[in-house]
Amino acid sequence: MQTKVLYLSDLKFNLETWKRELRFHFNEMDTFEEKLEEIASREFGQKAMKPLENFQNRIMLEKDAIKKLLHRIRNKMIVINRVNYEESIDGRLQNEQHTLREDMKDYIKMHYDFKEEMMDYFLEYL
Repeated sequence: MQTKVLYLSDLKFNLETWKRELRFHFNEMDTFEEKLEEIASREFGQKAMKPLENFQNRIMLEKDAIKKLLHRIRNKMIVINRVNYEESIDGRLQNEQHTLREDMKDYIKMHYDFKEEMMDYFLEYL
């Protein structure tokens, strides 16, 4: 039982860490939207507007992805909080965690690639 408690504690720690990171990224997307609006108000022309619209669409998609990941994290926390501590660790939670972990790794990589593109754009137009 002690092993299971430690294992579940580790899972909760991962989930809480991911939740904080996702919230930070969501707020960061709001900041990026504000900067895009600032660029749009300066009327740089079509050269700046086409990528700007693309970034706005990608921000909406990223926010949606963040919401879905946060929802999965909440559901995972519910499962962990309802676990029977007398039951043996059968790998089910670990397998479910693995999928979420892989999705988080993919999301984080895509987020930082996107952020790098946006920062290059901001350097050019801000």
